[in-house]
Amino acid sequence: MSYEFLSDQMYLMPTHFGPALGPRQNPEGGRFPFQEDPKSTTYMVNFLSDAQQLKAMLPPGFELTGEPVVTVSLTYMTEIGWLAGRGYAMLGLTIPATFHGQQETVTGDFLTVLWENRTEPIITGREELGFSKIYCALPDPLVYRGRTHCTASWDGYKFMDLTVENLRALTPAEIGAVLGGRRSAGYLHYKYMPRTGEWGVADAAYATLSPSGASNQKLEGVWAGEGSVHFHAARWEDMPTQYRIVNAFHALPMLEARGALMLKAVGGTDMYSQRILR
Repeated sequence: MSYEFLSDQMYLMPTHFGPALGPRQNPEGGRFPFQEDPKSTTYMVNFLSDAQQLKAMLPPGFELTGEPVVTVSLTYMTEIGWLAGRGYAMLGLTIPATFHGQQETVTGDFLTVLWENRTEPIITGREELGFSKIYCALPDPLVYRGRTHCTASWDGYKFMDLTVENLRALTPAEIGAVLGGRRSAGYLHYKYMPRTGEWGVADAAYATLSPSGASNQKLEGVWAGEGSVHFHAARWEDMPTQYRIVNAFHALPMLEARGALMLKAVGGTDMYSQRILR
């Protein structure tokens, strides 16, 4: 007799060994608290770019909103509960956008891509949440004489350099002004899964939202300074499955620097409030 699916449990392939284990389901079938973990350090670099090039990255139903400001964020996390104390890093590029659905209109930060250096968050984030997650190597940053240098690579090919320097700690009032200066409903995504054997047809194709405010994260400090980011042009031979992504970012002009931030925090969210936009 074959196994049966439990209606109150989450599953991922392979389903043959029981319910999924991951950030949204612990071995007992419950949830992780995300209160004292993970510990994270995030570096963010912002710059004004070309609106037309950013519009070309938006999927159906989305439009660019406000100034064409690009944010590149690199987060290093440690002591993650759902990974039994292990950690990983993630690199993402967001642009301000509005999704116009049949029932709702939502403005937020559209996540074009999120690189991560661990398999488990990539699989669970793609299949359960609809994040556009892919893999790359994200070594620990180099910090020397007040300058932080971060890199990203794929199979030995370095495709990004990010630097942050001249940081100064912000006061609570300044933190509120910097982080709350622009209204955002959260992170916007476009989930797409192809239908097996019908390669031009989607099994799933819709927008999803990671709502803001649904987190146990506690900021320990925010620093502001100067930053730069450079995506290096790649050939197909360098990054056979990702060179188009990297080259699209390489082609974005940095028309005006909009500063950099470093954030240190404890806690987070299991993204259980993730939802489809209608």
